Amino acid sequence: MVDCDDPATRAAVRADPGRFVSGPGPILIDEYQHVPDLLSAIKAELNRDLSPGRFVLAGSTRYSTLPEAGQALTGRVDILDVLPLTQAEIDGGGGDFLVNRLLDGADVSPGATPSTTTRAEYARRITSGGMPVALRRAPGRSRSRWFANYLDLVIERDVLELSRVRQREMLPRLLHVLAARSGQVLNIAGAASAVGMEKSSAENYLKLLEAVFLVMRVPAWGTTLGSRVARQPKVHLVDAGVMAWLLSLTPEKIATNDAATLTEYGHLVETFAVGEILRQVSWSDAPVTVGHFRTSEAHEVDLVLERDDGMVFAFEIKAGTRVDQSDLAGIRALRARLDERLATAVVLYTGTPAFRFDDGTLVLPLDALWSPT
Repeated sequence: MVDCDDPATRAAVRADPGRFVSGPGPILIDEYQHVPDLLSAIKAELNRDLSPGRFVLAGSTRYSTLPEAGQALTGRVDILDVLPLTQAEIDGGGGDFLVNRLLDGADVSPGATPSTTTRAEYARRITSGGMPVALRRAPGRSRSRWFANYLDLVIERDVLELSRVRQREMLPRLLHVLAARSGQVLNIAGAASAVGMEKSSAENYLKLLEAVFLVMRVPAWGTTLGSRVARQPKVHLVDAGVMAWLLSLTPEKIATNDAATLTEYGHLVETFAVGEILRQVSWSDAPVTVGHFRTSEAHEVDLVLERDDGMVFAFEIKAGTRVDQSDLAGIRALRARLDERLATAVVLYTGTPAFRFDDGTLVLPLDALWSPT
């Protein structure tokens, strides 16, 4: 393994990159983006021997954001986003999980046994997130310090390596605003105004925050289904633990049932669940299109998955412990447009029983995402 995060190793690699990429593989190079010349050295090696699996490059910025990467290894590299851990991975469990079962066409029915996960347990899981090092820290000051140091390091090092940022102090402010609006339709002009910067600058800074895996956009889905379907993406933070830290949401604060806190928690639950689902989607070898669905009447479905055969799976996410017919407005609007193409509609919530509405919509406890069959 070659760790380019280590200053001494980084200096040695910069002095002679070819030395570190020669020899039998696989060769793992961590934080490769610190030494862009490595990519040219790897290209030269691959010109001599194009055997697959010779190199594994790991970095804390998106491969596609590095100009050198696009020029050096086009057609020679498979790109995988390594996202925060899922709850199943944290628990160390295995099995066939909900999203995979749906995409594989398996029958998913409400189980007879109610969930035993409490609201307090959900709050603990959701505010902890999935960053491995953070999870090793004790909840409280130790974990909070880690999140603070992590964000400072990402902004001071990784972002500034990608671009010359004229207003460095604006990046944390913009990230805070995006955390407060996570799970909502992106209004970049409103976010820019909130931190006192131009819209064009905010858009560029948002791209940088995406490049370092802090923020992601979920595109609008179904724009061909009619003129009354919204076309703006939603914004989500990549890790629910980072979002919770930025918003100062803790299990204890959530337990107070303060109205403003519960509103923020609702957005946090959606961001958490969307992250869990998309990570399971990333395990699938088949292509899956993802997006959110929203009409001009504000009927929405939080996440939509479309298989390559055109079949669609819809997920609505609720932070509460009850689900009734009024919560299905977005699913009904989507069903009216898709008819039989809507294979399964699922509402995830923090209640305990699983059941099915008369229209076929499946209501499942949120922990169904990581409870193996």
